[in-house]
Amino acid sequence: MHLHIYKDAEATTIALADWITLLIKKTLEVKDRFTIALSGGETPKKLYQTLASDSFSEKITWSRVHIFWGDERIVPFEDDKNNAKMAYDNLLCKVDIPSGQIHKMLTDIKPEESAKQYEKILHQYFDEEQTTFDLVLLGMGEDGHTLSLFPGSEILHDDNSWVKAVHSKEKGERITLMPSIVNRSSAVAFLVTGEKKAKVLQHVLEGADNNYPVQLIQPLNNELHWFIDESIAQYLNKLDDAIN
Repeated sequence: MHLHIYKDAEATTIALADWITLLIKKTLEVKDRFTIALSGGETPKKLYQTLASDSFSEKITWSRVHIFWGDERIVPFEDDKNNAKMAYDNLLCKVDIPSGQIHKMLTDIKPEESAKQYEKILHQYFDEEQTTFDLVLLGMGEDGHTLSLFPGSEILHDDNSWVKAVHSKEKGERITLMPSIVNRSSAVAFLVTGEKKAKVLQHVLEGADNNYPVQLIQPLNNELHWFIDESIAQYLNKLDDAIN
């Protein structure tokens, strides 16, 4: 695991944008494409805006980037809660990626059918590869969830599926990637900021128990990166290996 700690949310976001830009450049020197799974929610919005800005977007060969999502709410694309819409509004409509390289999770069909179709696409991409995504971007909720993997969900025990439908009275219907595909990625990067999640992060990274869904994300090659700010890192004890 690699900790990257910066002064505040803005500095953390810029550092992650720099890191992603360099990772894409290095990957495309040895591969013909770069595959990335985007996260939803409010935290990555500023990251997407940063990547779309001239100072970053001009350094990225967007024509060779292939876009996926980590999870999606079953709401129309026009709904502001739709993760794909947020990514389009803040990044994808501002850069030149061929439409055939953007793979949304369908929200106008039953969740189980959407999950099945998305998993089929992923198998077409990755069945012949040693790894899956070149990068998966993730966040963490105050309850220790990531993707649409929520505490107590029965799907947490599924070690084989790559994509699953989620039915939750509290969170609604969703589609989510599963740890089995995420953990085979070349790299996973969490972007988490703000002191509200500081105690949870301490329990996740330093606690004795594995009580949080986010702890299921353990890349097989150990390329797990946490981009966090000082406010959320305030309770962490093991900071010797942190990168600033």
